[in-house]
Amino acid sequence: MNRFGAYFATLSAGPAALWCYLIWYLTMVTLYFDSAPRLWLTSLGVSAIVGLAFMLSVHAHGAPRQHRWQIFRLFLIPFCVSSFSALVKGHGFILIFSPSLAKDGVALGLCLAFLCFVATIRRLAAT
Repeated sequence: MNRFGAYFATLSAGPAALWCYLIWYLTMVTLYFDSAPRLWLTSLGVSAIVGLAFMLSVHAHGAPRQHRWQIFRLFLIPFCVSSFSALVKGHGFILIFSPSLAKDGVALGLCLAFLCFVATIRRLAAT
């Protein structure tokens, strides 16, 4: 099995949830996209400020350096949160849920498809 398959075959619940968060985010960004540069630049700025704060908070003196993927996530998460908030403003969202059940269904369906994919990879790896 290649690295891609091995990664998903051993994916624990925490990272699987993060992948579902990303799927939900990307679905809603696609459905509610706004091309305004100010929105995306503000999100990048928030990402830089909060990501740096996260880096400082998790890096203990003498601790090993974070992996690149962990560092990327420390900056990606604030970017996603700030851009999601700006994109859904005024669209009637309740928490992260769209007022359209169909749009929520698309995002939920994609998350479930991902989890089925992971379960399939696990079964294939076990044989």
